[in-house]
Amino acid sequence: MPASHSPAEHQAAPGSSEEVLIRLAKELAQAARTRVPAPLLSRRFPELTLADAYRIQQISTGWRLRAGARVAGHKVGLTSVAMQEQMGIHEPDSGVVLDHMVAASGSTLCAAGFMRPRIETEIAFRLGRDLAGPADLDAVRAAVAEVFLAFEILDTCFTGWDITLIDSIADNAACAGVIIGKPVPFSPAWDLAAEHITAAADGTLAGAGQGRDILGDPLQSLVWLTRRLSGLGTGLCAGDIVLAGSVHASLPLTPGTHFRATSTRLPAIHLRVLPADLGSERLC
Repeated sequence: MPASHSPAEHQAAPGSSEEVLIRLAKELAQAARTRVPAPLLSRRFPELTLADAYRIQQISTGWRLRAGARVAGHKVGLTSVAMQEQMGIHEPDSGVVLDHMVAASGSTLCAAGFMRPRIETEIAFRLGRDLAGPADLDAVRAAVAEVFLAFEILDTCFTGWDITLIDSIADNAACAGVIIGKPVPFSPAWDLAAEHITAAADGTLAGAGQGRDILGDPLQSLVWLTRRLSGLGTGLCAGDIVLAGSVHASLPLTPGTHFRATSTRLPAIHLRVLPADLGSERLC
């Protein structure tokens, strides 16, 4: 199966027709647009399946693509014990990264443009070739061209962060923005599990972890993602960026704060969050 960003055909689960899933996608889109939180889907529709949640995500992504957005890559979330314990969710999920969500290290962010923003430090990749799944670790290593640090900006359309896996997936796995660091060429021999990462807020240590905190090896996130996307009828494309997951629990995105992260061998990354009364654009 060739890699593709096209959505797969969906067979609705019992009690969750395509009409219902479209309506729920519209609710989340309205919540994001108006910044009026939506009630949790999982509480209102306990019959929703993971397939339904990914279909809601696909519907929302399809609308954005038809409006002119372009797929820049994907994020894999909930890959570390720290994040799984913080969220009370014990398996990974994935979301889509669109081009307007991506900015370079050194950018500024307006927290007022988000609803309940948080930030994570991640190891991320850029693919040098298409990667269809399910792929093994050797195929993943061969497909990666570059590796870099990234901040992921998390946000939720719901009333709070007490969400389930169903809610997270439907809401694009909470992915709202990506700050990417300077990429370096990836060598298949590189032991990313040993990479040590620290994150600081205004110079004070706020989080730390190692590459092995991400499923034992950050490359395993790519393996997991190819299997997940294969089940959805899609794959990864050359040029895609993939966020492997956070090495620490997410941090509040506090207005007026300067975030900086460093790594053993990857270039440092930083982001400044504007005071609450400044700025109108989410990322600049």
